[in-house]
Amino acid sequence: MYYSSKRRGEDGIAAIIDFLLSNARLVLGVGGAAVLGIATLAVKKVSVRLNPVRGTTRLACGRDLVVLVLVMGSGYYTLIERAGRPPDDEKPDKKMTDSWEELGLVSASPKLLRKGLEGVVMKQITAATKKGNEPGPNLLRNGFPHTVSALHEIRLTFSPSDRISIPALTESEVLCLFTADLSLPPPPQPPKSEPEAGPRRKRMDLCVLTFAERLQQYYRTRVRLSPDEVSRAKQRALDIATEVHAFLRSKHADMPLGEMTLGGSLLDDLQVVKADHACLLVPLQLEPTLWTPIAGEDTFLGHPQYCMLRRENLEYFPRGRSYWDRYLLGGYLSSRLVAEQLRKSVMESMNWPSLSGTLECEVRPVLGSPALKLEIGGLSERSDDDGERLFVSVLPTVRLGDMTLTAQPEITGSFDYVWYQSLYTSETARLASLDQSGGGSEVRRKCLKTLKAVCRNCPALHKLTGSQLGNVILHMSEKESEWPESAFADRFQQAITEMIGYLEMGVLPSYFKPAVNLLQGFTEDDIDEMGFMLYCAVSEPEILLI
Repeated sequence: MYYSSKRRGEDGIAAIIDFLLSNARLVLGVGGAAVLGIATLAVKKVSVRLNPVRGTTRLACGRDLVVLVLVMGSGYYTLIERAGRPPDDEKPDKKMTDSWEELGLVSASPKLLRKGLEGVVMKQITAATKKGNEPGPNLLRNGFPHTVSALHEIRLTFSPSDRISIPALTESEVLCLFTADLSLPPPPQPPKSEPEAGPRRKRMDLCVLTFAERLQQYYRTRVRLSPDEVSRAKQRALDIATEVHAFLRSKHADMPLGEMTLGGSLLDDLQVVKADHACLLVPLQLEPTLWTPIAGEDTFLGHPQYCMLRRENLEYFPRGRSYWDRYLLGGYLSSRLVAEQLRKSVMESMNWPSLSGTLECEVRPVLGSPALKLEIGGLSERSDDDGERLFVSVLPTVRLGDMTLTAQPEITGSFDYVWYQSLYTSETARLASLDQSGGGSEVRRKCLKTLKAVCRNCPALHKLTGSQLGNVILHMSEKESEWPESAFADRFQQAITEMIGYLEMGVLPSYFKPAVNLLQGFTEDDIDEMGFMLYCAVSEPEILLI
């Protein structure tokens, strides 16, 4: 019999389904009629709105109400439970009568129907489970935090008026299985077993090094210089020293000069990354009875490292008794005048093309620099290393008593009569003696060289010099007496922490002259930039080894 309904939400498709249901026993048989009845009941109890999604909906009813949604695209889904809620234009009694009449259609063969539905569902679950175990996004955010994989069984508990919104899904989230059951708890999720690491992962694990191992590797490959490179640079610097000394002897025979020697980190095995700079010390021989050094603290400048050389006994030994009286300025020996004389004699008077041919390398003065500096090219015998350069700084030096003074206008600035007191020799000798007394491990020098290489390669730390880093190591040696080879990485990290503390205070006292602040020349921006980089290196020290 044809059954016509005026319920809200039904359309022509529902009418066709009702017609097929009423005549299903003749067309489909008993089993087909039961299946069609179950589908009709599910359609009327659960409304699945696909908007705008292509998909199929399987509805079945056994012991529970099972809704299996096969997602084919992206969209927005809304499940509305309408069981027991009558429409506005229908009486409740009529609603209940229709529901029980529809339930009566499916009571013919419950065992066969339940068995068939369970088989279909289990096949879908088995097929979907084999598609992988990658978890998807959170499907139900409003009170149902379940994760979507290939197939998901989510047991929902909702009242007839609840509205559950499911966010848009991607095409990779293929199946969702919803089971409405008010009595059963959610099924326990089986523990996921981690996949076994493949050969590639095992090889990567073998390549992972600790920070101590990486620091040792960094020292071997990027800090330490090869003996051939150091020997070649030393030989070129010595050749230049010999030629300059011979020229000055011939050009200024009356100038009292001592034997020129090399100095600096190249000679003391403290140079890192590249053997690209050296110092040529030109000692000036001053009469101790005519010249008196004045410490920087006793001058009007008040800088502990800015010293002066005063001419003494002018009433008994008038001007002219000393060769260096011609460079007096206000009763003091002018470092600027001495440096200018050497510049004219060496930089402007020597025949550099002839010297280049004699030494079989390119030698030329560096113009435009306040320092006296020579540039030597072509250190390597290989043709592909023409870019290697060695810079040799010519330093007029005065040694009186325990003081070593140098003429360095790039440091002293516009003070023409000021000489710079260098503490490099004392600091280097102290480091060497500490390492020798500690068993000869040379960890202090090794740590200093690594810090110098890190600061040279890092733009944010480029302004930190070897003098400042060496004083940090010397201050640490007063606190830490044990410096074995195994503590290399720990001492390196400790030096970073100590440097941060000095930057925070804005004061790094010199080891031999505590009144000297080695951070005095830095601006606040410089300190902030260096401090930020070192702060990052405290938690991730590997960033300094890049």
